[in-house]
Amino acid sequence: MELGIGIGWRPEIAAEVESLGGIDWVEAVAENLCADHLPDSLVRLRERGVTVVPHGVALGLGGADRPDPDRLAGLAARAELLGAPLVTEHIAFVRAGGPLTASPRLEAGHLLPVPRTWDALEVLCENVRIAQDSLPVPLALENIAALITWPGEELTEGQFLAELVERTGVRLLIDVANLHTNHVNLGQDPAKALDELPVEAIAYVHVAGGVEKNGVWHDTHAHPVSEPVLEVLAELRSRVDPPGVLLERDDAFPPGAELAGELDAIRATLRKAAPSADAEPDRAAPRKAVPSAYAEPDRAAPRKAVPSAARGPLSSPDPAPASDGSAGTGVRTTAPAPVPAGTRDRTAVAQTALLSALVAGTPAPEGFDHRRLRVQSRALAAKRADVVAKVAPELPEILGDGYRAAFLAYAGSRPMSGGYRRDALDFAEHVLIAGGPADPVARRRLTYWWQDRSGARPPRRTTRLVRAARAVLVGK
Repeated sequence: MELGIGIGWRPEIAAEVESLGGIDWVEAVAENLCADHLPDSLVRLRERGVTVVPHGVALGLGGADRPDPDRLAGLAARAELLGAPLVTEHIAFVRAGGPLTASPRLEAGHLLPVPRTWDALEVLCENVRIAQDSLPVPLALENIAALITWPGEELTEGQFLAELVERTGVRLLIDVANLHTNHVNLGQDPAKALDELPVEAIAYVHVAGGVEKNGVWHDTHAHPVSEPVLEVLAELRSRVDPPGVLLERDDAFPPGAELAGELDAIRATLRKAAPSADAEPDRAAPRKAVPSAYAEPDRAAPRKAVPSAARGPLSSPDPAPASDGSAGTGVRTTAPAPVPAGTRDRTAVAQTALLSALVAGTPAPEGFDHRRLRVQSRALAAKRADVVAKVAPELPEILGDGYRAAFLAYAGSRPMSGGYRRDALDFAEHVLIAGGPADPVARRRLTYWWQDRSGARPPRRTTRLVRAARAVLVGK
């Protein structure tokens, strides 16, 4: 499956994307699309023969819970509506708490890293298999950027990805900007990760910009692609000719000419880094199964590599035919045993403790870098403020320059437990209950806005007491 050169489609730059030359495909955030109809811009692109790939951000396949059936059904519906050749998601967890820990559900509002341990790998693989069985097209998963690392990790990123591919047959979406981010923030070598991961399983590649602040790289998708990120792309291209490469931009959108210039820089990097013609592998040759040198050993014994054959036939990164003759989502020659409940429980407790520390102010779990946790916590709150401002642009308009400070103060005492639209309503309610805004015109406008979306009148005293008690349960 060849995709070519693409760009992330966003409503804010829909016209620019349509006018760019040399665009073979686009990627759209799945959760930002309706399940039953497409924006006119995407309809026009599809009519021109441009492939559209839905990119999910909310499944949380690395979380302790099994994937939500409704979220999977929504992703499947969008894939079918777009006629997409595959769908993509992330190796991350985005929520924690709930029944597995008998604690309030917490939403991160962003992608958080999965511990690279055998327990987390088992949970992730089972969640991936559930997703594959629910989707009409193949699934590819993306490595994420991280500000923090888990203590006691047992695998490198490359080893973790290799095991994931072997056990599930899932394809990979490699984000070279995220490899660079993890190099700056965590000291991880991008070249080593590329050497260890199965490049034959790559479905496509992401390239994006970021910025360094106080020694920390922030993967903003709001800055131009930097030269170090292009160098990681060159490292990847020297190993494999990826089926597709896509430029991501999510904020601070530049003019179309600047986007075209970044795409040209990507094309030039790929051309320059390509091996000589006589050394380049035959793209028409069948892809080989990816061997693993990192089989899971006996937990009671010292960890060491064992032959992958000890666990049976390998999965192939190529999709296998389904029983109805259509393209399947990955080869699994045997039905793996379910993940033991205790494994999910351990994962749930660890992820809930971390997320609670990040969004509810509870004590940091043992072994984490407290300074980095503070950086991550501030980043989550800032991300939350930015997204709420996008889904409810009336709020920063009504509150003016005071919006951000007010929202961050609210976020510090109110962890997100639902979606961003619910968060926007809760924030407005919080401001009104506190007697704000001070300007009577702004208060009237905010009241009308809240009433239009939530109810006839602000909550009474009993409702406020119930919500205050609920906030206490999550540590505030």
